[in-house]
Amino acid sequence: MFYRENGQFKSTYRADQQIFPIRQDRVFILGLLAVAVVAVPLLATPYFLQAILTPFLILSLAAIGLNILVGYCGQISIGSGAFMAVGAYAAWNFGVRMPATPLVVQILLGGVFATLVGVVFGVPSLRIRGLYLAVTTLAAQFFVDWAFLRIPYFTNYSSSGNVSVPALSAFGLPVQTPAQRYLFVLAFVVVFALLAKNLVRGAIGRQWMAIRDMDVAASVIGIRPVYAKLTAFAVSSFIIGVAGALWAYVHLGSWEPLAFDLNRSLQLLFIVIIGGLGSIVGSFFGAAFMVLLPVLLTNVPHFFGLSLAVDTASHIEHMVFGALIVFFLIVEPHGLARLWSIGKEKLRIWPFPH
Repeated sequence: MFYRENGQFKSTYRADQQIFPIRQDRVFILGLLAVAVVAVPLLATPYFLQAILTPFLILSLAAIGLNILVGYCGQISIGSGAFMAVGAYAAWNFGVRMPATPLVVQILLGGVFATLVGVVFGVPSLRIRGLYLAVTTLAAQFFVDWAFLRIPYFTNYSSSGNVSVPALSAFGLPVQTPAQRYLFVLAFVVVFALLAKNLVRGAIGRQWMAIRDMDVAASVIGIRPVYAKLTAFAVSSFIIGVAGALWAYVHLGSWEPLAFDLNRSLQLLFIVIIGGLGSIVGSFFGAAFMVLLPVLLTNVPHFFGLSLAVDTASHIEHMVFGALIVFFLIVEPHGLARLWSIGKEKLRIWPFPH
């Protein structure tokens, strides 16, 4: 009843091809942004901003980058934690060795260096695919872990390998309180989500999807696999590198190489699978699921008067994650994003069944 297209006529190709062609979607997105920018910083508690919303936004951004590579281009990667680490340490080194570099520039330069590393490890994708490519990206994870642990230059010769960032400020404004950090991250997520959405809707996005569906047929119709695969690795690594710099600077503040180990790569892959492969909005759904599920598993037993040990709750969390991944791969391979899409389609034709 409220989600209909009656009377919404398109008179130009531009109007028909806009990101949100239905008026209700545009109103919903604008309202959601208004709530996120105005209401949430005013009403949310510091704990909720710092421990829930900020990690959710950063993981969503990293999942968007991984989704471009895995969901849209079909190149399996389990080394995204390595690209996050490269972005974090590159940004930190620019800040330490060139203190006059603005914070935003440091973060973007971290993404640039993650792009270079991603392209280097993306070259094998020109000859191999599937699980063999996954092993190659796993090698990137192990190599980056070793480099940041064993090469002291990357940590500015820190004896413990632990690095930390000073007080943050951007454009002359402090980025100190949980609300300021949340808004700072939100600005990056909005810009990069819009950029990613436009990329996958454009010519390069169609090339990525053609390579994903059948690379031989794509090359027959004139798509260059070298260009398509390497650009997917480059764009994906850049976004993941920016997310890694944000994770280190804004969320952690002080970190060591183990903060970006294989578990982080697997976490991002789970987010993409649960949220939905080949879906920008699915990255947000998957990240919300990954951040909120541990909170629910921790609080639900107490709500029913049960007490669980910390290790037991951790084991249950891993079991639930594994079961849900198997469930989505079998029942709904497109994840939570597909369920969202089905719900919208039902609303468009309600109360009619078809």
